[in-house]
Amino acid sequence: MAKRGSQLADKISIDMTPMIDVVFQLISFFMFSLKVVAPEGDFDIRMPLGVAAAAAPDDQQVPPVRVKLSAGPGGELAGIAMNGTPVADFDELRSRIIALVGTDTGPNSLADRAEVELDCDQELRYVNVVRAITAVSGKIQDGQIVELIKKIKFTPPKRG
Repeated sequence: MAKRGSQLADKISIDMTPMIDVVFQLISFFMFSLKVVAPEGDFDIRMPLGVAAAAAPDDQQVPPVRVKLSAGPGGELAGIAMNGTPVADFDELRSRIIALVGTDTGPNSLADRAEVELDCDQELRYVNVVRAITAVSGKIQDGQIVELIKKIKFTPPKRG
């Protein structure tokens, strides 16, 4: 019996170049269309430790302090009021803040827990706002900085 010659003539080769091109195009497409999400802000939130719900309110809570700065003609300071009571100048404002929170600067002091809300007229000069912030935030005594209230916020601008 004669042997039939059924041998494959050549080995079939597959060209991989188009497949590699497609893979690189897909990779570049996904790289260019990727939208990097900005990481969320790290908020410094101090949550209270587990406190019973029926706990008595803290006797040493400081009521919110609201300071109103009124503007006169030309943006000059026309008046200062702390919680609705008129104040003569920034030195008296600082004295009233000290009388309210004291000069203790510990981590659980009244000054650390107190908060000031500044309500400034839109036309008021910025230098007066800075002087008010300086008056409520601290003072220099005997070459040392005495911190008063650290939490200062502004009322939202009024529309109208």
